[in-house]
Amino acid sequence: MEIEDKHISYRIYLVAFGIFLMAIAITFKLTKIQWVEGDRYRELAKERTVKNFVIPANKGNIYSADGSLLATSIPNYNIRFDAVAPKEESFEKNVKALSDSLSLMFGKPSSYYHTQLRMARSNKNRYLLVARDLSYTEYMKVKSFPLFNLGANKGGMITEQETVREHPIGKIAERTIGYERITPEGKPDGKGIEWSFRKYLNGKDGKVLKQKIAKGQWKPIRDINEIDPQDGYDVISTIDVYIQDIAHHALLKQLKDYKAEHGCVVVMETKTGKIKAISNLGKLKESDSTYFETTNYAIAEAHEPGSTFKLVDMIALLDDGKVDTSHVFDSRGGEIDYRGKKVRDSHKGGYGKISLARGFEVSSNTVLVQAVYDNYKNNPKEFVDRIDRMGLNQPLGLPFQGEGKPYIPQPGDKHWSAISLPWMAFGYGVSITPLQTLTLYNAIANNGEMVKPQFVSEIKEWNKTIKKYDKQIINPKICSNETVKKLKEVLQNVVKRGTGSKLYSKDFSMAGKTGTAQANYGKNGGSEKHYISSFVGFFPVENPKYSCIVVVHKPNTSGNNYYGADVAGPVFKRIAQKIFTDAPSTNEIKNLNRKINKQEKAYEEYAIKLQQETKAVPNVKGMSGMDAVALLENLKMKVKVIGVGKVKKQSVQPGEAIDKNKIIILELS
Repeated sequence: MEIEDKHISYRIYLVAFGIFLMAIAITFKLTKIQWVEGDRYRELAKERTVKNFVIPANKGNIYSADGSLLATSIPNYNIRFDAVAPKEESFEKNVKALSDSLSLMFGKPSSYYHTQLRMARSNKNRYLLVARDLSYTEYMKVKSFPLFNLGANKGGMITEQETVREHPIGKIAERTIGYERITPEGKPDGKGIEWSFRKYLNGKDGKVLKQKIAKGQWKPIRDINEIDPQDGYDVISTIDVYIQDIAHHALLKQLKDYKAEHGCVVVMETKTGKIKAISNLGKLKESDSTYFETTNYAIAEAHEPGSTFKLVDMIALLDDGKVDTSHVFDSRGGEIDYRGKKVRDSHKGGYGKISLARGFEVSSNTVLVQAVYDNYKNNPKEFVDRIDRMGLNQPLGLPFQGEGKPYIPQPGDKHWSAISLPWMAFGYGVSITPLQTLTLYNAIANNGEMVKPQFVSEIKEWNKTIKKYDKQIINPKICSNETVKKLKEVLQNVVKRGTGSKLYSKDFSMAGKTGTAQANYGKNGGSEKHYISSFVGFFPVENPKYSCIVVVHKPNTSGNNYYGADVAGPVFKRIAQKIFTDAPSTNEIKNLNRKINKQEKAYEEYAIKLQQETKAVPNVKGMSGMDAVALLENLKMKVKVIGVGKVKKQSVQPGEAIDKNKIIILELS
């Protein structure tokens, strides 16, 4: 018995010791929570009951130069249904009417919605998708439907709102307007104006402190925000919607007609460099017949320009004083050999003996290559340095991601060879973007001043200008005035009597250069060879207002009409024609209010004669009301008008003496 009592005592002591240890552990833990980890747990509790919510800032809009809306943010709504929220009586009373309303609005059978709603109710689905991507007007209409009009708690309607970016003018200039997004990896990314000017467009989000209350609801703790949101600024682009529409559809038509792979067109304001239109269209697949704004080819795609690069030859030759436009060259039957490599003219048999100017007009490879090679072969660096000084060896430095990098071979580097110089002379072995080519031709149109292409003119907050983008000069003078004058003439002759003669019109003057380059001519024995057709120039020649480039890749060659004048040229002509025949004149009439003494004297004499001869009330029946009032008031009569249209009755009969104190009433039909 005594032994048994002893065992019980041990157990009691053991339990007591365990309880003592637990008390120590609890005390230690409480002490640690209170003093060591207290701040962390208090912060964690606060986060779960009180936290900051982001108040998104309103994103700024993007406008065209003429005030049209190019990009804006609009609310977008998804509607879901909490099938557990409504009471049984409310659900049964309204479910049929709700199904009918949804059917009428979205086009699916009423039975479809009735089944979906009842299944959700049976399965206790608290998140049934009813409709997505609704506008505000559509959302308000759905909100008024039976059951949903009882609110979230009683009717079960769940509204999810997000802001989406819309382009009111559609897909036109989509790649230049651009986008901003978050990649699947969570990284920010984007293109075009949206991405490049996001620091102005996005604004700054605000914050509001809210406390968690019953049923998972949150309410603001204070009447004012912790941080108020700052709305984004508006960006005013240089795009002109009218010119953009012309350029887009002119390019689209030509791409479809020639079943081309892709192409681009850019229209630039000559003196300022402002881009008035830019369109980049391409197929998603080889078999497609639909074109999209897939890539900004004009900015991103550097390729061999072909004959449009011959303007560089002319600038160098004339400005360096090597030869004049009248210098005669022998085209040598249309074929010249350089280190075993043939340079051929597109015209079989060549052009005989012709001047340098004529060689440029007909785009003779043999003439231009001879001119460059003969004058620079002993010092090719002189020719290449001229290209570098014009800035063609460097990107334009545009504010967009993915600008193509030009390539101009330099004497002495590993890619330079004995045929580099002659090949450069007709646009091969070099790579520049279409926008660089346009910038060069625009400089000739602008009397030698090379300006940087500009896509945005200013940043605004309502009517207040935050930042203005002025003209940027890349090169104040790429060549002499004499050279510019000669080049304008030969570029005009290209259209009048050269390779671009099909484009000539007596109604408006144009100047430019055709280009037809072979691409991938060295791959797989030439089996992947295709053509790049282009035309670049400016109009009108007398006082150039716009320059323009058109580039079309992989036009269909079945009709043997893949040349620049046939494929790209008509797009250029269409743009010039539409601008100068359809667009309203914006010429300013000066001295409109200037008085001419002879006219003033004649008017005074007429007024005196009118007063002398007009002593009776005239007959104004049949006259328009506006004309009748003007005539009678000139006679110092008081006029009252009833109705609109022409005069059918007058209260004072014709022939009566004029009484200036008497009111004449005109009844109009």
